Amino acid sequence: MPHPQSRRSRGFTLIELLVVLVIIGVLWATLTLAIGSAGGERQLEREAEQLRALVGYACEQAELSGREIGISLNGAGYRFSRLERDVWLAFGSGELRARTWAAGTTARLARDGNGVEIAAQFPDKPQLLCFSSGELTPFELDLGIGDVAARYRLDGSPDGNVNLVAVPDHVR
Repeated sequence: MPHPQSRRSRGFTLIELLVVLVIIGVLWATLTLAIGSAGGERQLEREAEQLRALVGYACEQAELSGREIGISLNGAGYRFSRLERDVWLAFGSGELRARTWAAGTTARLARDGNGVEIAAQFPDKPQLLCFSSGELTPFELDLGIGDVAARYRLDGSPDGNVNLVAVPDHVR
């Protein structure tokens, strides 16, 4: 007949199992938060890079077609439009179709050092223009996402170039 003491030493107590589960839960939560914030930074960088490339493409198209192309921003996203008989018509499809910001993205636009309002609806006239001469309305567009530490700035210069810059924490 086995000794009662040996039966007890073979298994784990309920408290020991609960402690292990709590430790695993804390580690899982820490890992999830770490991966989530890194994912947000990557998402923001992709968003900023995509917009930089699209503005460059729009300016190339304006120069090739001989027609101005406008860029409008609102709280939900951005769109490109072309001037047709004094009316700005949004591109409905293709590379210059309207796009929405990633969830939680914030945008601040400035021209000539002055802030430009980004409203809930698209404005009647675009805030930025790619001219048929190859020039661009100079601008600074700051993009952020939620509480992610990373921020990016798109700097548009009059010669049509758009640069993407990571903004350090102390500059914000």
